[in-house]
Amino acid sequence: MKRIAIQGVPGSFHDIAAHQYFEGEQIMLICCDTFEKVFENIKRDPTVIGMLAIENTIAGSLLHNYELLRASGTTIVGEHKLHIQHSICCLPDDDWATLQEVHSHPVALMQCRAFLANHPTLKAVEADDTAGSAEYIAKHNCHGWAAICHADAARLYGLKVLEDHIEDNKHNFTRFLVVSDTRKADFLRPLSLSNKASIVFSLPHAEGSLSKVLTILSFYDINLTKIQSLPVIGHEWEYMFYVDVTFEDLVRYRQSIDAITPLTKDIKIIGEYQEAKTQQI
Repeated sequence: MKRIAIQGVPGSFHDIAAHQYFEGEQIMLICCDTFEKVFENIKRDPTVIGMLAIENTIAGSLLHNYELLRASGTTIVGEHKLHIQHSICCLPDDDWATLQEVHSHPVALMQCRAFLANHPTLKAVEADDTAGSAEYIAKHNCHGWAAICHADAARLYGLKVLEDHIEDNKHNFTRFLVVSDTRKADFLRPLSLSNKASIVFSLPHAEGSLSKVLTILSFYDINLTKIQSLPVIGHEWEYMFYVDVTFEDLVRYRQSIDAITPLTKDIKIIGEYQEAKTQQI
């Protein structure tokens, strides 16, 4: 049985992503309050696998998780792209007429802005978690409160779904990374099937330094799918670049890494894995 550390509670989007990625396998969730605790669990027990959100097609990147990933020494062994759907739910004996507040994670509230605008009498209250809001309402019997979460979370905690698919944009996806101790990586993914990699490096503060790196990647037929820069604390105007690339030839990808290494500082491969397909809507 695989043990998966996630941020959130049962019914959360991390929980759904973990069960979809490991479909058909027996897994046990280790629910954590923070992403820091996800990595602490892996450090404490190298057999634990982590699942963490890294970017959303509407809200953008989770910048803090990039730095946690780099500093943790773990490696990415897979990814999963989850279609995000929100519902509004409440206690079984509540209804639209009795609701006064709606609780959820601030990103979920933002993604349902148009829906909430059509219900101006509902006070939006920010919480730590979508499914956690549903759990709290059920546990404390909070009459007059609603939660925005996935419909599976509502059912898990015995709440009534008043309306499903309330998100403003139906093309709403979150990309999750599957991370593990580097010593366990080969047991979790066959390297020969890898067609995507995540690398991080810094560059000298010199004209054209990033352009040179990108030109070399292009020469080796490496497709750049994402680039994210974060400032290097204590070094003014220097940045760490987190880059995702896809490739068809593992050998040419490795040659491209060898070619850009002399042009970069502190280059590190933080994962080689198989690219996830986007779910059909």
